[in-house]
Amino acid sequence: VQLQASGGGLVQPGGSLRLSCSASGSTFSINAVGWFRQPPGKQRELVASFTSGGSTNYADSVKGRFTISRDNAKNTVTLQMKSLKPEDTAVYYCFANSRTGAVYWGQGTLVTVSS
Repeated sequence: VQLQASGGGLVQPGGSLRLSCSASGSTFSINAVGWFRQPPGKQRELVASFTSGGSTNYADSVKGRFTISRDNAKNTVTLQMKSLKPEDTAVYYCFANSRTGAVYWGQGTLVTVSS
């Protein structure tokens, strides 16, 4: 499975961005997808995900501001981010968990929230 993330950039506080992640390869094996982020100097943290059962999970810090969605026909997962804050600045990584137990990562896309 290969993951290609896109959509990062510079945005002012209060602004919006949309991140997309396209999957290719053995996508039939994927049972969970989502986004992590790694702020500067901090550990990687889960932002939002679809579980294997199809439900969604969000970090408390992004609830009500971020929305994860997926298009199974296009093998894409999207993270819509609104009301962005400087503390949302991070490199965002999409990931996919396989039924085999493997975890796949996209290359990361930088989101900078600054005035």
